[in-house]
Amino acid sequence: MLLNDLVKLLENFKTKNFENVDITGLSYNSKTVKKGDIFICIRGEASDGHTYAKNAVDSGAAALFCEEELNIDVPQIIVNDTKRTMANIAAAFYNEPSKELNLIGVTGTNGKTTVTHLIQRILEENNQMCALIGTLGYKFSSKDDYKEAKHTTPQPPELQRDFRLMADNGIKNVVMEVSSHSLEQKRVGCCDFDGAVFTNLTQDHLDYHITMSNYFKAKAILFENLKKGAFAVINADDEYASQFLECIKPDVKVLTYGVKNDADIKASDIDFSIDGASLTVAFNNKKEKMNLHLNGMFSVYNALAAFSAALAMGIDEKIIISALENTKSVAGRFEIVSKKPLVIVDYAHTPDGLENVLKAARELTPDNSKLICLFGCGGDRDTTKRPKMGKIADELSDKVVVTSDNPRSEDPQLIISDIMTGIKTVDTKRIFVEPDRREAIKFLKTIANPEDVIVIAGKGHEDYQILKNETIHFDDREEARKVFVGV
Repeated sequence: MLLNDLVKLLENFKTKNFENVDITGLSYNSKTVKKGDIFICIRGEASDGHTYAKNAVDSGAAALFCEEELNIDVPQIIVNDTKRTMANIAAAFYNEPSKELNLIGVTGTNGKTTVTHLIQRILEENNQMCALIGTLGYKFSSKDDYKEAKHTTPQPPELQRDFRLMADNGIKNVVMEVSSHSLEQKRVGCCDFDGAVFTNLTQDHLDYHITMSNYFKAKAILFENLKKGAFAVINADDEYASQFLECIKPDVKVLTYGVKNDADIKASDIDFSIDGASLTVAFNNKKEKMNLHLNGMFSVYNALAAFSAALAMGIDEKIIISALENTKSVAGRFEIVSKKPLVIVDYAHTPDGLENVLKAARELTPDNSKLICLFGCGGDRDTTKRPKMGKIADELSDKVVVTSDNPRSEDPQLIISDIMTGIKTVDTKRIFVEPDRREAIKFLKTIANPEDVIVIAGKGHEDYQILKNETIHFDDREEARKVFVGV
């Protein structure tokens, strides 16, 4: 692609040394630049891509996309914010592939991963190919292995590249997790969404957004920009539901779902067992029974969200129910790794997420048995949620083991101290502290009886732990199986 074709959609830009050179790729990492790339200079929290521009040119970059004129003799496109306009460049380079796809975005604090997987399974049950992009990576179908992704929602060059691959491989449907960061940073600014799903909005990422109002505004971007004829699915039971509904254009089809409040798709007669959740779902003046392999009230909401999105796409309810009933748990989401005691590994890493998982686990805890929770909080992230999660674990569990999560650059003991301020009374018979997560999981065996229920929360599917100076292999599921199953 010629440079002139790449920038023709941009506004408010300047050029230096302009020459209509041929661009063969996009890169924002000087270490991965290939000959013919345009190098995009991004200012990040830890580094500034402008300082690596010369290295990128030495590695073959044919042009620069930057925020200031640089003393380098190659064509330069200068804009106010490269991070925020990178999506335009990427979409143009890959010839706007999202316009060739039925693209569904799922956003919310919790549930995004499960809902995207459920929608993928429903579409496949309807004999439609559907690719998935999200926290676990991306894949072209539910039968494929995940390909690694660095972010829940990839950066525009990778995202648009993946869209192009999917479209060129005959895939017509893509369901993706859309994070608040990606919306705020306009990573999905040039994505042509045909539908959007809202799961819930509870405290998370306030280290980035600062206030819940800002967090809501970031999520709302997905719904404000839906095109005519698109659909929006909203959780009617969430306290932010009315605000999301207000920001949706009149020419967008809206479906609501819920358990407590009036909704277009509503669940009742809900019951839980170790095998999953059973419920009745009411919609379009009909009622149908569903028996899910998924567990917990949060899973009911996730299933309703996927059900609603599928209805909005015109899929028959029999196919929807069949797909939902045949879906097993998603990796690291209320994943059972042992039955005696019942050990559940879950990604819950927010106050609301931990509360939901513990309430679901309590439903499975026999009357004379204990519910035990092991969790920690990540470093370099929202510190205000730490005491809140300590309080929730204390109030909803019979025994609590506080440990390390991904401490990153912080001292694990200081993170634990923050958590402990939310615990009313440190009863040494029920509140335990072990900073080493592997040792903490081993310790569970000394305080659990065969009929107890254990929740290991925070990391879920992750197979690594981020320490101060290194990232090590660590998988809660593997560690729990070693302790309780012997494998």
